[in-house]
Amino acid sequence: MNTHSIERPSVKEIQWVNPATTLIRIQSVCDLTGLSRVAIYKRIATDPTFPRQVPLSDSKARGAPVGFVLAEVQAWCSARIAKRDQEAQA
Repeated sequence: MNTHSIERPSVKEIQWVNPATTLIRIQSVCDLTGLSRVAIYKRIATDPTFPRQVPLSDSKARGAPVGFVLAEVQAWCSARIAKRDQEAQA
């Protein structure tokens, strides 16, 4: 029997796709931002600048699959870097 394991793409592999139309899962958001899953959901609840989830099914149940738009996550990371640089100059 020939079985293939499905592995999640690495951050490097994600960067080769169109970020405006690519949905990534929570673990990739963790990898890109350096935040834990819990910290990400706290940010969603309290930080209006943090990217919002995109439902991947019509289910409204807790734990229903969601994704995040890669470009939005990258833009948030870039904004954090810009804020750091701006504060360093002040």
